[in-house]
Amino acid sequence: MIDPLFQPITINRMEVKNRIFMPAMHMNMAGNYAVSDRLVDFYVERARGGAGMITVGYATIDERSGNPGNIGAHKDIYIPGLARLATAIHDNGARSSVQLNHAGRYNHSMLMGGKQPVAPSPIASRLTRETPQELDVAEIEEIISRFARAAGRVKEAGFDAVEILSGTGYLISEFLSPLTNKREDSYGGDFEGRIRFGLAVITAVRTAVGAEFPLLVRMNGNEFMKGGSSRTELQEYAVRLAAAGVDALCINVGWHEAQVPQIVTEVPRGVFGYLARGIKERVSIPVIASHRINDPGLAREMIADGLCDMVAVGRALIADPYFPEKARSGHERDIVHCVACGQGCFDNLFKMKAVECLCNPRAGYERSRAVTRADTVLNVTVVGGGAAGMSAAIAAAERGHRVTLHEAGSHLGGQLLLAGAPPGREEFIELAADLERQVELSGVTVLFNSSVDGQFLKESRPDALVIATGGRPIQPPVPGVELTHVVQAWDVLTESVTTGKRVVVIGGGAVGIETALLLAEKGTLSGEALKFLLVHGAESPEDLYGLATRGSKEVTVIEMLGELGKNFGKSTRWGMMQDVERYGVTTRVTAKVVEITADCVRIESDGRVEEIPADSVVLAVGTCSYNPLQELAAASSIPFRVAGDALQPAMVFDAIHQGFTAGREIC
Repeated sequence: MIDPLFQPITINRMEVKNRIFMPAMHMNMAGNYAVSDRLVDFYVERARGGAGMITVGYATIDERSGNPGNIGAHKDIYIPGLARLATAIHDNGARSSVQLNHAGRYNHSMLMGGKQPVAPSPIASRLTRETPQELDVAEIEEIISRFARAAGRVKEAGFDAVEILSGTGYLISEFLSPLTNKREDSYGGDFEGRIRFGLAVITAVRTAVGAEFPLLVRMNGNEFMKGGSSRTELQEYAVRLAAAGVDALCINVGWHEAQVPQIVTEVPRGVFGYLARGIKERVSIPVIASHRINDPGLAREMIADGLCDMVAVGRALIADPYFPEKARSGHERDIVHCVACGQGCFDNLFKMKAVECLCNPRAGYERSRAVTRADTVLNVTVVGGGAAGMSAAIAAAERGHRVTLHEAGSHLGGQLLLAGAPPGREEFIELAADLERQVELSGVTVLFNSSVDGQFLKESRPDALVIATGGRPIQPPVPGVELTHVVQAWDVLTESVTTGKRVVVIGGGAVGIETALLLAEKGTLSGEALKFLLVHGAESPEDLYGLATRGSKEVTVIEMLGELGKNFGKSTRWGMMQDVERYGVTTRVTAKVVEITADCVRIESDGRVEEIPADSVVLAVGTCSYNPLQELAAASSIPFRVAGDALQPAMVFDAIHQGFTAGREIC
């Protein structure tokens, strides 16, 4: 049977060996616009992993189009670095391109030495809170020519293609959208005026690179912005782009300030494929689908079903650079899937850090975190089969050590299974399975229902010990906490207990919010039920929305601090807080629980005591480390390392990275 995912495809005159396209993602790895060793190492690994085509960037066309963390294409001095990157990608088997972009009003003045960002109209960005300078016609024409000159540099550097970013709320889409383009000259007004700038950029770039050099455009299939361009307008824009000489279209979704989640875990896999299909049905050039395509089976199905010609696999290649080769060679079970947490690949950018990955501690550190074989093979004992323990065992085994992993329970996964219990968080359960598969492939011996104590350590005397025994939920010193209707959030998440109609969750951190949402969705329509009732017209869309968002429980979250979900990542928190409101969860902040009774929770807020009725009370006040082995190992002079919550309660990201480091450093 022919695998549609691994059929070659031609873009202009360029043949790409398969249908897996790595889209441009800001890595924040350039140094003052220059290509760095770290950036080259990162992309070399993805090329080796089998991607058909890799687009890097975005790259700047002038100093107001981005910041020094972007790849520079706005001066000739950057051509040698670009050439080095192009050669590195080519030499490892992939086609290469550079995405060019101008950030427009999404740029920050602080990243441009105080210069004001520019845009078609002086309309403030909700992302930056800055009002841009309105471009005049002469400035617009100069930006068009800068796109063309930058494209010429990309070609001169030896890349196979160039891509123009015409979406995501950046400059070209700011001209396209009536939300941000209020001009009354030839670059504004009706649809024809608003597309003029984007088409002019394409015409100028095509002239600069010639007819036979592949030219791609990444554009929105839907802006998801109220008052912005409609989906049908964007489809027509795609038709115009194809007529203007574009050779392929990569379809993404949403602006950065859009309220519809785009890349996080709750977004269903491949859900935006319909947007690529809507454009593919109107153009004859290749169309690439994007967003949340993290499994080859899904990618294969989208191509076979005619939704697209190629698939953009971005963050999934950060998580596992060998995703394509594993799929091609029949080893799909060995893929470590992206969980769409956004913690390393997106949240890091807000911290002005380079991209990292929760699932892959080596991402961005391909050279400095390379695992080499140890000179001496040691007997290594890892205690704890959660994220940290599995990560440590895998790394230690890769070093060549003989590794035994002891798990006190009957299965691996630890708190990953808790993280994957709430609705829309199932990817973490898949991650647990992926790590378990990596443990199996690495040759680690796994012992279940195996307790490790001081006597065991004295008798076995491992050469090295990794303590990854995790944490335990905290029970706060509140009167009434011992009552039978008071349960831990962990027990709710594992469905070990049932709860009544009125539920009070004590603790508004990540675990508390996730538990509250799980409870709030009890009794709502499933996706399958919703589709059935909608297709058959059983209820009105408005009623179906209510049935999908209003469950059978009344859920209240109590938080002592003034803010909920503070330990969520930035890219996850805003969507979670929207869901709290959407599903009718009542929240109380700056409130202290003073007592739990048989039928209520008493809280103190603003100096007053209130009673909140409760049939069930759920404790989600945090985790404490569980580490019974450290003192015993030290007393027995056994070299040890501690990772994950056993060291200090933190995020899954920390557990996996700490485990990897602990295993890698055993020598």
